[in-house]
Amino acid sequence: MRTKLLFILLCVVFQSAGIVRAEFDPVSILDPNFPSDDANAQAAIITCTGLIDDGLYQSIQRRANTAIEMGADYIILEIETYGGLVKSADDISKYLIHDLSKKARTVAYINTEAISAGAMISVSCQDIIMRHNTTIGDSAPIQMGGQALEDVEREKAESFIRSVFERAAQANNYPEALLEAMVSRHIKVWRVKNIETDNYEFFKDENLPKDSNTFDLNNKELVDNENEILTLTARKAHEYGVARAVVGDANEAISFLGKRDNVEFTGTPIRLEPNWSEQLVRMLNHPSVSGILFMVAILAVYIELKTPGIGLPGLVAVVCFAILFGSRFLTGMATWWEIAVFAIGIILLSIEIFVIPGFGVTGVVGIAFILVSIFAILVPNRPDELPWPKYDFDDVQWRILSNGAWAFSIGFLGFVVLAYMLSKYLPKSGPLAGLVLEPAAGGGRIEADISAPPETEREIKVGDEGIAVTILRPAGRARIGDSIVDVVAEGDYIQREQKVKIINIEGNRVVVRQIKET
Repeated sequence: MRTKLLFILLCVVFQSAGIVRAEFDPVSILDPNFPSDDANAQAAIITCTGLIDDGLYQSIQRRANTAIEMGADYIILEIETYGGLVKSADDISKYLIHDLSKKARTVAYINTEAISAGAMISVSCQDIIMRHNTTIGDSAPIQMGGQALEDVEREKAESFIRSVFERAAQANNYPEALLEAMVSRHIKVWRVKNIETDNYEFFKDENLPKDSNTFDLNNKELVDNENEILTLTARKAHEYGVARAVVGDANEAISFLGKRDNVEFTGTPIRLEPNWSEQLVRMLNHPSVSGILFMVAILAVYIELKTPGIGLPGLVAVVCFAILFGSRFLTGMATWWEIAVFAIGIILLSIEIFVIPGFGVTGVVGIAFILVSIFAILVPNRPDELPWPKYDFDDVQWRILSNGAWAFSIGFLGFVVLAYMLSKYLPKSGPLAGLVLEPAAGGGRIEADISAPPETEREIKVGDEGIAVTILRPAGRARIGDSIVDVVAEGDYIQREQKVKIINIEGNRVVVRQIKET
């Protein structure tokens, strides 16, 4: 304890004399989470890359808890991100300040850039260390379409985000005025030297001191004017006290922490990456993957409706839709009501197909519910909010919506092309001919032995007539002569006991048309 107090006293004296640089911060050394003198410490590195969403928030929580269980005293977030969702960034910020900082020293190591929501997460750590030639800042919200917000709408959007940065500045001893200038364009910030302490302080224009005996007002420096959103390079961030140090790599960052805090790090730092399931869930939310899942799902539904009974295509459709909605629910992109609306839409459409003859209001409402739910999962919103983009960091919500809409549109186009190929060309294509049987030889004849007794087996052909023994929706069964044959109705549904006529035979697919009574 005496050694620590002596070290603090020397730092204060040398800093006043200009010998010790600002990164050796006596306030930081008094932090109760620091190890005692000459103590050994363990560092853990948690990567924080890509879009900031609920999936990343949950992953950071899991990995931080693992690091604590492994004995980590310092948890270093290695940040490489252009931003993400406000809600997710705020959740991570509160977790770092209110929870994790009580268990370990939190450090943001900016490896490339910490922009928008990335800056919010960085300043929520107790220390920021930046790699050479990296940047931090530019955290202003933007409305849908990339336009800057104006007047009351802008202030409403900025006030919450600004309060998060103010909370982080007060918790972690960062210049509050500078952090606010990263959010709001109208803020003008000055750097003024305190003559009494020989330190620089930062003031917003309206709070600029007037006491020339305490502050060197003649040499005040304009750091950020009212027409700019503050973004700092590593060198400027260190000069202004936002970054504790500028280093070449993560090892240098750990060495700096050890020297500053008088600790010795033992062994290799624990490096905790997202596990395979977290990476898989986030990968499944990629627009290209979502588009493929959507295409396969609706193609499977199409095949299911074109074949008798319920089989593998129906199961494939269920799995694809479950993955599509489930992965987005796990990352906060989908809410419970959106999944419920989709389920109701499927139920209504199923009732229309399998219970109610024809196609009417139930089917239309079911399709509308399905389309609404699919659109809703393209917008990250809370359960009590409408699924429509609002302001966010760097217009993230609008980009997610537009990318998702493009992916789903391309997926639907792919479905149309594949469905057409399946119905027209697949039976005639060479390598894929085995997937669908060629039309029967002999002018379209097929041996009807699927469900008829052996003694009644006979060939059926185009032009044969019979009676529908089940409702054809469009698939079902018809009696052709003495045989029961699986058939598919052309056009509208056909009720039981209606007369039908075979109009086409392709492989084992028998297409019938209702014979209208004259």
